[in-house]
Amino acid sequence: QVQLVESGGGLVQVGGSLSLSCAASGLTVSTHTMGWFRQAPGKEREFVATVTRIGMPYYSDSVKGRFTVSRDNAQNTLYLQMNSLNSDDTALYYCAASPMIGSTMRRDYQHWGQGTQVTVSS
Repeated sequence: QVQLVESGGGLVQVGGSLSLSCAASGLTVSTHTMGWFRQAPGKEREFVATVTRIGMPYYSDSVKGRFTVSRDNAQNTLYLQMNSLNSDDTALYYCAASPMIGSTMRRDYQHWGQGTQVTVSS
């Protein structure tokens, strides 16, 4: 049974940083495209960042230069380092896994975590 468990969310001030983790079980992160998505209240779930099966990172324009996605194959864990946070980053952040070589499309991700809340206060 596949499980993705996010952690690391919380409350942070504008300009601050947070680091999210996603511990995977039942699948191997190095053989999947692993992604981060987020959903703010009243909005659709949107792509944030992904690291493909071959280890290439991709970012949405809104987080490029501020967020860094990485994975630790030995720990079977995905990470998202978030810097220079602003109020637009407030959302529930989800970890997801896709069998595709690489994708930024929500529909291509088969497995999802429960999410971790990130709140940025001014």
